[in-house]
Amino acid sequence: MPKDAPKLVEDSNPKDPGRYERFVKSFGAYIPFAYHLGFELESIQEGQATLLYCPQEEHLNSLSMTHGGALMTLMDVTMASAARSVEPTQRVVTIEMKTSFFNPAQGALKAKGELLHRTRQMAFVQANVYDSAGVLCAQSSGTFRYVIPKV
Repeated sequence: MPKDAPKLVEDSNPKDPGRYERFVKSFGAYIPFAYHLGFELESIQEGQATLLYCPQEEHLNSLSMTHGGALMTLMDVTMASAARSVEPTQRVVTIEMKTSFFNPAQGALKAKGELLHRTRQMAFVQANVYDSAGVLCAQSSGTFRYVIPKV
């Protein structure tokens, strides 16, 4: 891990010492909570992003399904990534988010986000989460504001 990495970063997998560098390179920024949950960016292209997530036991609810808060975080980061795909030098912050849950989310998950419309300062985005069988588990729509990071 580079010496300028935030002190709160601890690579939980000593067998994968390059995880932090790959995470920052793929997402374009260090997102502590997404890093902690183990999100991986599978693809990002003009207005679209796909993330992978393998929930751990501590990410489950009392019914052994992925906790709704973890799913909402997955969709939030997926939508933000789709919004940033067209403005990679800027960051985004969530203004509002609406989520619907359809089926239990268990096992390996894939989130797909799509930028629907954007203005100079705002992005309107949607995301879906699917289980490994391709079943739709949750859907979200959100509004994001583009911000220039302070250096």
